[in-house]
Amino acid sequence: MEPFEQQLARYAELIVKVGANVQQGQEVFVVSQVEIAPLTRLVAAAAYKAGASNVHVDWSDDAVSRLKYDHADAEVFRAFPVWETLKRDSFVEKGACFISFVSSGPDVLKGVDPQRIGDYQKAAGAGLAEFRRAIQSDKVAWTVAAAASNDWAQKVFPGDEPEIALSKLWLAIFDAVRLHADDPVEAWRAHDRALHGKVDWLNGLRLRKLHYKAAGTDLTVELPERHLWVGASSVAPGGVDFMANMPTEEVFTAPRRDGVNGYVSSTKPLSYAGNIIDRFKLTFVLGRIVKAEAEEGEAILQQLVETDEGSHYLGEMALVPHRSPISESNILFYNTLFDENASNHFAIGSGYAFNVEGGKTMTPEELAASGVNTSITHVDFMIGSAEMDIDGYREDGTVVPIFRGGNWA
Repeated sequence: MEPFEQQLARYAELIVKVGANVQQGQEVFVVSQVEIAPLTRLVAAAAYKAGASNVHVDWSDDAVSRLKYDHADAEVFRAFPVWETLKRDSFVEKGACFISFVSSGPDVLKGVDPQRIGDYQKAAGAGLAEFRRAIQSDKVAWTVAAAASNDWAQKVFPGDEPEIALSKLWLAIFDAVRLHADDPVEAWRAHDRALHGKVDWLNGLRLRKLHYKAAGTDLTVELPERHLWVGASSVAPGGVDFMANMPTEEVFTAPRRDGVNGYVSSTKPLSYAGNIIDRFKLTFVLGRIVKAEAEEGEAILQQLVETDEGSHYLGEMALVPHRSPISESNILFYNTLFDENASNHFAIGSGYAFNVEGGKTMTPEELAASGVNTSITHVDFMIGSAEMDIDGYREDGTVVPIFRGGNWA
């Protein structure tokens, strides 16, 4: 196997070429942590090599963030800096592409007052509302990728020495993004075609609703009349293909905001706002979450649901077979980017504009009228298992098996 430094450089090139697909003369906005500076620098170098006119890195540090939550005045968490809003919006206006790294330890804010976390999530959600709308309607190219950190590695591999755990996590990340294929770029193209095949099949069915059944789950989810399933690559203005998530194994659409009824139970821990929420159950009536209970992190879960009115509803429903590469690795990543690609999942909060016909050019009011939920938050949670069955119902009442035993039927 090639040296780690060479693998890291190839990973950076894959993020730039396949993930963000940086174009000649384009600006690039990178969100990163100081701990993963080596990868960030390689991404900047690869972006400039691809023709980027400017690479801006927005740095943060988990240790400093924790100090802020422990010691800053409470008022700090109730307002989002205007300059932070303007910074991102200005890059959107210039047609930049966005690369965001997830690397934080899942427990970085464990023990912090849930009120502070809830206040900040609300403030940040409101402050970045326009930016979120740009992302969720593909007005810009964007990608989310992972980088191993010491705290995250210790959570995933708690029995190993820190250096060994870190090495294992990097290897797992590289495997998940197909870096070890003979030609990683072509491997992604083939994967893209396979997921688009599932998308075409589902869109051809014109389903009216889906019924999920598994231990702890009995949920009916209706679909907007003009819903669209999507998966793998997306298209930004100018016809530029990009891969929003690396890795990705899902095909997804938007549920009808008021069409969710029943209950659903989580099957993997949810890492949210520096805390773990685990073994939780949500109950829905006419789309609205009427009960949220968790064995671990219930206060944080309640804060999430209470973020705004839209966070009481679902914005995304995604299908991922149990027999998928990340699931079969048997690694619990405690990171939604990976765990959501090993499991069927839903998202609390806003839906994606491109999940309905013509949605990319709709106003928020038009999206709402089409059945898509709007919110200042979007948080995926995992509900799939090897026991899950899903039936689809067509307009004429015909029942189509979608999943059996956790996999495509």
